[in-house]
Amino acid sequence: MGQTLSLRLAYDGAGFSGWQSQPGRRTVQGVLAEAITAVSGETVLPKGASRTDAGVHAVDQLVGFTTAKDLAADVWQRALNAHLPRDVVVLSATAAPADFDPITAAVKKRYRYRIHDARTRPVLAQPFVWQWKTTLDIAAMQAGAAHLVGEHDFSSFENPSSPRQSKVRRIDAIEIVRRQGGENVPGAEVWIEVEGNGFLYNMVRIIVGTLVFVGSGKRSSDWVADVREARCRAAAGPTAPPQGLMLLRTDVPSTATAINDVPSS
Repeated sequence: MGQTLSLRLAYDGAGFSGWQSQPGRRTVQGVLAEAITAVSGETVLPKGASRTDAGVHAVDQLVGFTTAKDLAADVWQRALNAHLPRDVVVLSATAAPADFDPITAAVKKRYRYRIHDARTRPVLAQPFVWQWKTTLDIAAMQAGAAHLVGEHDFSSFENPSSPRQSKVRRIDAIEIVRRQGGENVPGAEVWIEVEGNGFLYNMVRIIVGTLVFVGSGKRSSDWVADVREARCRAAAGPTAPPQGLMLLRTDVPSTATAINDVPSS
C-alpha cells in the first residue's frame, strides 16, 4: 500500500558535504538514502526542508519520504538508526499525509550561530564555533540586526551563484546574547539566533559576517541598513565559516511555537 513518513534528524555536519546528494561526496541525504535501502531494499531519495551547506550542523532537520514497506514509524526509526553512521540520528519518525513535502510544510526555521571571542581559545567547542580574535560589541550588533527584521529583499545576503528568482524573505527575529563557552568560560561565546520563513543560499552566514563587522567596530550599526538597501552581495560583510552554524528548529503548522516559548539552549 505504501506510506509517507516524516522524520526529524540531527547531525554533525563536519563530515558531510552538506545535505544534498552529490556524486562522489558524502552527504546527509546520501547516507540516509543508503539506510533506507538497507531497511527496505528500495531506492528512495528523501527530501529535506533545508539544504544545509557543507560543515553546517542540525538538531532539527525535517525530512520526508515515501516507502512501499509496511513498517510502523517507530520501527522505521530504530531500523534507520541501526544503519546510519554515528554522526547522524533519527530523533523521531511519524506517519505523514501522502502529499507531505517538508519544503512546503516548513513555515518557519530558526538557526543559531556561535562565535567564540574570549581570550582563551576554544578546545571542546572548537568544531562548533567561529573563533574571533577581539571582543565583540553585542549591543552594536543588536542595533545593526534590527535593520534586518521584517520582510525585505535580501539580495545583499545571498551567494550570487544561487539560481533562486525571488530574494524576498521575512525575518521574524534576530536575538544576540552572550553565553558560557564550551570550556565553561563565562561569556566566552556570542550566540546569534535568526528565525524566519525562509532563507537564501548562505544568507545566515552572510548576516553573521556582516554583524561581526559591526561588533568589531569596522562598521556602524546603521551601515547594515545601507547593505540591505544596496541589494548587492559586494556591499555586505564576509561569509562566516560553516562550523558555527546549526539548524536549530523547523516548524510546521501543527508544531509552530511562539519564539518566546523556545529555550535558547
